[in-house]
Order: sequence, then C-alpha cells, then structure tokens
Amino acid sequence: MKFEVVGLAELEVAAKKILQEAKEEKIFLFYGNMGAGKTTLINKLCALLGTKDPTSSPTFSIVNEYEVEKGSIYHFDFYRLKTQNEAFDMGYEDYFYSGNYCFVEWPEKIADLLPEHYVKVEIEVLNEADRAIEVNII
Repeated sequence: MKFEVVGLAELEVAAKKILQEAKEEKIFLFYGNMGAGKTTLINKLCALLGTKDPTSSPTFSIVNEYEVEKGSIYHFDFYRLKTQNEAFDMGYEDYFYSGNYCFVEWPEKIADLLPEHYVKVEIEVLNEADRAIEVNII
C-alpha cells in the first residue's frame, strides 16, 4: 500500500491506515532519511494505540517503553549503534519476541537480526510538509 500524506494534519489518518494494513503484526520497521518524520509518525501510532505516556525519540537511550492497556510499546532508535553486537547486548530479542508492539527506527543498522515477519514502513520526503509512505507486510 502506498499513499501520500499532505502535512501534519493527515498524519493521524496515515497512522490508522498503517495499523489497519498491519492487522496482527506488531513489529514495524521504519525506513527514511534523517528528518523524514519517522519519530513523528511513531508518536502518532503510539497515541492511537492508547499510550498516555509522553513519547519522544530514544536516540540516546536506544529504546523507550510506553505503557498501554494490554502491554507495552517499545520504540527503538538504532541510529547510534556502531555494531549489531550492541543490539545483542541490550537483549533486543526479548523485546522483538515479547508479543508487544515494537517500532524500530534505523533497522538497517541491525539488518542481520531482523525478525522473519514485520511491517516495513518507508517514508519518502516529497517536500517540506508532504511525505509518500509505502507499507508492506514482510
């Protein structure tokens, strides 16, 4: 599924489309250049899933956990990883196979560790406010 988002006003509609497309999948990998809007989209997804916690980029902590009624949401930012071993050290498998939602920014940094099934979300910058988003179930 591919669609365009015109400004921040359409972000909630985009997040709803992504969750509908994903069905039962709970691992989401976000691809896009720096500043494409990965964190902003993840923040909207977290809100739709019911977190009351303030959401932000886990750039320095690598993972943030948000509570929801039926479990947790884990938000990863692997941008600062120097090697895949750092993901091993943090116990990424415990998160990925917990049955909870996992939103992963910069998954290319852990390409050899990705689960077999996931939702791939690619964000392309069209201009300052607009984005093209492609969603595929892998």
